[in-house]
Amino acid sequence: MKLLVDTQAYLWATDDVARLGRKARRRLEDARTDKRLSIASAWEMAIKLSLGKLRLSLPLAEHLDRGMRDVGLSWLPIAPEHAMSVATLARHHGDPFDRLLVAQALHEGRAILSSDSAFDAYGVERIW
Repeated sequence: MKLLVDTQAYLWATDDVARLGRKARRRLEDARTDKRLSIASAWEMAIKLSLGKLRLSLPLAEHLDRGMRDVGLSWLPIAPEHAMSVATLARHHGDPFDRLLVAQALHEGRAILSSDSAFDAYGVERIW
């Protein structure tokens, strides 16, 4: 399975694993799952840290290095076609980072690991 982990799910997987759904935990633990974290999630966390809306136990770069290694994630870059396809998405979700994740998941044929049911309106498979 090809999986895109949303920002909140990444934070829970690294700092509060009990908050993840049982199915989500199984997918993250499955070595056969190709697990990716979007560059958009790093950007979102950086913005929230700078605004005081997010606190991490480690500096961001260290948190991401350790968290990605511990969870077994690889980066999903933002390609031009990901960014441009956001323009054609319906406005089911107002969060620009989540809209980019939807575009990436649709373009890359990935399910999204997320507790956010707003993703469901886009026809992307959501694992939770």
